[in-house]
Amino acid sequence: MEPERHPMDDLLREDRLPHIWCSGCGIGTAVTCFISALLKSGLDLDKVAVVSGIGCTGRVAGYIKLDSFHTTHGRAIAFATGLKLANPELKVVIFSGDGDLIAIGGNHFIHAARRNIDMTVICVNNFNYGMTGGQVGPTTPVGARTTTSPYGCFEHPFNIPYLAAASGAVYVARWTMLHVRRLERSIGEALAKRGFSLVEVIAPCPTNYGRRQRRRTGLDSLKYYHQKGVIKHGANPRDVDIDLDGEIIEGVFVDIEKPTFSDFCQEGLSRAMGNRGP
Repeated sequence: MEPERHPMDDLLREDRLPHIWCSGCGIGTAVTCFISALLKSGLDLDKVAVVSGIGCTGRVAGYIKLDSFHTTHGRAIAFATGLKLANPELKVVIFSGDGDLIAIGGNHFIHAARRNIDMTVICVNNFNYGMTGGQVGPTTPVGARTTTSPYGCFEHPFNIPYLAAASGAVYVARWTMLHVRRLERSIGEALAKRGFSLVEVIAPCPTNYGRRQRRRTGLDSLKYYHQKGVIKHGANPRDVDIDLDGEIIEGVFVDIEKPTFSDFCQEGLSRAMGNRGP
């Protein structure tokens, strides 16, 4: 008898498994929430494309059995923008990490939000460059120790929800990967949204980040999320900074409607054609 298949098996590239992620890493849980939300969304899977850049989270595109693109470092959103404009019928999802999207890819991030490109960004934030040795990153909290900040980080980090909201995103949410049901529901809401939507996923990196903050296992991080996670739907994104060992404010912070970049393009094209005359 053939072994019974898991409902998600059809969306995983089994020939690419086992994955590269360390024990205790939260990326696999984020992928599970994404696949579950996608299956419940009713979207035509033949019209879903997943794009990711370089880094631990960047490997997601290679493990999911959809039209997927593993692009260069920091260019996932730029690539996805071209994909969406070339084929507006696609539902484009960017699944990558904080270093890839917010550091080298930061300029693409803010301009895609400003233009309100119709795409969903899932940013797994583990507060460091996990794949390349645990260096300080754009979201590393002040005081956190990394391989390149052995005496503590001296730089103020980006507040990702505030960055997205200030740039023009229509949907902004944050969850830790401990809150899997809420995370799955939020990803589903983001997929259904027209415009630039962001879901930030706070996830452990015990191998490189956690152990330097005295959280040596994934379970230690989950306990921290349980103790410090505070749900505040509708909170002002300006007020949801994450301090070292401080509260992690979660929830849906922005959920608004406004025309997308494609809407403006279509309106401009129609106006241009109307002015052309016979």
